[in-house]
Amino acid sequence: MFTGIITGVGRIVAIQALGSTSNHGKRLTIETPVDYLNDVGLGDSIALNGACMTAVAIDKAQNQFAIDMSAESLDKTSGLAEMNTINLEKALRVTDRLGGHIVSGHVDGIGNVAYFAEVGESWELRITAPQALAKYMAYKGSITVNGVSLTVNKVGDLPEGGGCDISINIIPHTIENTALGSLKAGSSVNLEIDTVARYVERMLSSESNKK
Repeated sequence: MFTGIITGVGRIVAIQALGSTSNHGKRLTIETPVDYLNDVGLGDSIALNGACMTAVAIDKAQNQFAIDMSAESLDKTSGLAEMNTINLEKALRVTDRLGGHIVSGHVDGIGNVAYFAEVGESWELRITAPQALAKYMAYKGSITVNGVSLTVNKVGDLPEGGGCDISINIIPHTIENTALGSLKAGSSVNLEIDTVARYVERMLSSESNKK
């Protein structure tokens, strides 16, 4: 489990194919901030842009670790198949504070950045979410964007099943301490819906089916 509070910004420095066909995944080598891996061991979970992955190799002297991504994970996520700067979060410990919201590290869908610009001292980020996730978006609800726990300020449904637009305010601290500052109109982002919303939707649909 995670909280959506980014603990470091890393960079993908190498990508190695694990096979010769599209059914094979890739091994990614990620460079981290100095000493970030001091308390990380083989098999530990680290979220990359919101996608929970397992450390399969660690080189603390070089501040690098590697993860193996399956073809399925590569297909369902964005920003993890290129030499990108990425958000990192270590798995939640029992004694940690829950500073963001409960995040599973499972990407529910890919959104597209429609607008990203400074507004006053902050930034406004508008994202078009797919139709399958639209019902989970709520005013002042939580959403995870590339692993970052954020609050939805506006929601607007699009016509003809086109999903919905959400607007998010991002403070300077978040821009400075995550990789969100590299986004631009047209960028794809990983989205994870609020876990509570997922269970509410399931309970409501179950009750409806009984009638």
